[in-house]
Amino acid sequence: MLSTGLLKSNSLYAQAARNAAGAAARPVAASDRVRIGVIGPGSRGKELIRQMLRVPGVEIAAVADVYEPRFAQVNELVGKTVPSYKDHRQMLERKDLDAIVIASPPFFHAQHVIDSIKSGLPVYGEKIMGFSQEDNYNIADLVAKTGQIYQVGHQMRYAPWFQESVRRIHQGEIGEPTHIYAYWFRRDNWRRTVPNPSLEHLLNWRLYRESSGGLLEELGSHQIDVANWIFGEHAQTVLGTTSIVLYHDGRTVGDNVQAVLGYSKGRRMVFSSLTDNAIMGDQLWIYGTKGSVQLTVEDATFYGEHRKTITAASHSNAVQRGLKTGASYQVDEEMPYRGPGDRIDGSKDEDPTLTACRSFVQCVRTKTQPFADVHVGFGAAMPCTIGKNAVFEGVMKDVPQMKTDAV
Repeated sequence: MLSTGLLKSNSLYAQAARNAAGAAARPVAASDRVRIGVIGPGSRGKELIRQMLRVPGVEIAAVADVYEPRFAQVNELVGKTVPSYKDHRQMLERKDLDAIVIASPPFFHAQHVIDSIKSGLPVYGEKIMGFSQEDNYNIADLVAKTGQIYQVGHQMRYAPWFQESVRRIHQGEIGEPTHIYAYWFRRDNWRRTVPNPSLEHLLNWRLYRESSGGLLEELGSHQIDVANWIFGEHAQTVLGTTSIVLYHDGRTVGDNVQAVLGYSKGRRMVFSSLTDNAIMGDQLWIYGTKGSVQLTVEDATFYGEHRKTITAASHSNAVQRGLKTGASYQVDEEMPYRGPGDRIDGSKDEDPTLTACRSFVQCVRTKTQPFADVHVGFGAAMPCTIGKNAVFEGVMKDVPQMKTDAV
């Protein structure tokens, strides 16, 4: 099923870009101030606070977290004492908040998103949307019922070079995209130092299956979203594998993962993540019938198809290096292409997280829906929700689709 959110994505992005540009260009009146409450000001939460503070007219008005040391860190970051709460529901009772930013661990996303929307506030929620299949449906149903502004933290949708690349792909520049290979390699054991063993599961929640979807969820969700964007639909199946190769430290999620997502017409997206080798970094390769695209966190490069098609007639027997074989064995046909490409440089563009934050604030001011909306969030979250079990069990699973009445 092709989501309405994906069908309208180009116009939504254009509007979001205009909103962000307008917000940056004009002075902000006192009446346009946006007072934000933050749930989960941990590592990602503090980064969102940094970026939100760069948006004119934004104030961090309150924070909530079960781990109290976060409050002093926020005060230092903001430069003043910010009202703090150990229970997010108490913060949501405040009458002076205009929006909520949620950066808590994924296991709590649904509870925090639903409570915030029910309190009548727009929400910027970090990915993934929901930790379980039920979570995803509950959030989608509530957003559809209330019409509340809800933006998911898939910030690469706001990166100009990603947007330009997807536009060119959709215009047919590389023919029909059939396969996407996505990599996210790091040298990082993912473990945080804890001041007290009793805090192990609280601070190292990414390492345990009960609170984390592992590398597929934490990293792969961004690239699954890009694949959905390019293919114009949500994944239908997912299979894969995971294991612990290096970090035998009590964790229960893998330190590597490989997953294959299936789309209509036989199209595939392959995701691989390692934590003991960083050579591939964070990148996607989009392969089409007439060319290819490499997308990274700083740029994009388009390559035309320089190979000749090997036809049946070209498979006549040949002798090469003493070996009788077909012409397809010729070395020059098997070497990777190393020629120049058409590069889009995004290294000097605004940080996509800042652009995403700026756009969200403008959506709050203008009461418009964001580009990275609930349809986007659902499409990236559900394959991860199902996939974290698929890779652990090593089986293929069907990915549930968004309900028609939530579109």
